[in-house]
Amino acid sequence: MSDVESSGDLTPKMEPLDYSEDAKSKGILWSFGGFIGLILLILLVLGIWWGSEPDTFDVKEEALARYSHEDIAGANLTQNVDDLPIGYVYTNTLAHMAEVLMHKPGGYLTNDVAPPGVLLDNVPSWEYGALIMLRDATTALRNHFARDQSQSAEDEDLSIAEPYFYYERNSWALPSTEAEYEKGINALHRYMSRLKDPKGGKRGQFYSRADNLWQYSEVVIKRLGGLSTRLGASTDRHEAMAMLALDVAPTEKPKIGQEILLEKTAWLEIDDVFYEARGASWALLHILKAVEYDFRLILEDKRAMRTLKSMIYSLENALTPVTSPMILNGSGFGFLANYSLSMANYIARANAAALDLRDIMNRG
Repeated sequence: MSDVESSGDLTPKMEPLDYSEDAKSKGILWSFGGFIGLILLILLVLGIWWGSEPDTFDVKEEALARYSHEDIAGANLTQNVDDLPIGYVYTNTLAHMAEVLMHKPGGYLTNDVAPPGVLLDNVPSWEYGALIMLRDATTALRNHFARDQSQSAEDEDLSIAEPYFYYERNSWALPSTEAEYEKGINALHRYMSRLKDPKGGKRGQFYSRADNLWQYSEVVIKRLGGLSTRLGASTDRHEAMAMLALDVAPTEKPKIGQEILLEKTAWLEIDDVFYEARGASWALLHILKAVEYDFRLILEDKRAMRTLKSMIYSLENALTPVTSPMILNGSGFGFLANYSLSMANYIARANAAALDLRDIMNRG
């Protein structure tokens, strides 16, 4: 009799399966997936944090803080903003705005080449809007506010500061945008030091005259008008503009009353234009608050303070916090809101006040 028959067990014996290699492979995959998930979560959190807009700041308090910081000995230490030299608040506002651009959460993101900064397209648009206003205000300081007349020499530090802020905004190396803008900030700080104390050198000058403010308001009007037009072009209905004595083509003679259609803002660019307007509003709001202080005598003399405050109120309303996770683009009277049209309304009101301010400053 065979061994199988003698044992009474007819079931063939099988070797036990080894699952250790399969479990090890699955464990590696789960670990890798968890690592990728953790990286994505970190990038998401950083993106939300870095994508937030900077808060507004008090231009007078920042100027006082800088004034006290510069005076190490404390000989001229003051807690009264009225003791600050004319032009100090305005210049410090420009320098602090540039510092906010450089040192806000995530830093300056326009020139980022790695995530999450490279994925946050709204923040670079915001930075660009603020940068344009910073450049205009610095140019006005160099060419108008710090010069007594057209034949006078320009300030040496301001002639250094202004070109640095016009350096390309998306350079990440050799030299980086941040490094160049920091040089502009330092030059503004040197000018501020000479405003309060020449220290044996040439004292800084700031002329808060009506003609200087009139020239700057001309630039502001064009900036706000351009932003309002681009924001208004977000709807399906194109705005027709009467073209009076405007060349259509080099060989075509313009006709009175001829209309042209504005090009509609592309769907993927609507949020970019919106955040550019937000950044410009943020920067201009602080500049106008500094103008309110340093030009207060001429504004009160010409009874233009209320006009300037109207611009400030409109820009404050334009900076109302955004509660939607995306920029809505509904029709003017549709079910969904149109954020671009709401922003265009506030900027148009600020532009109208800027026109009034220009006219008031231009009067004798």
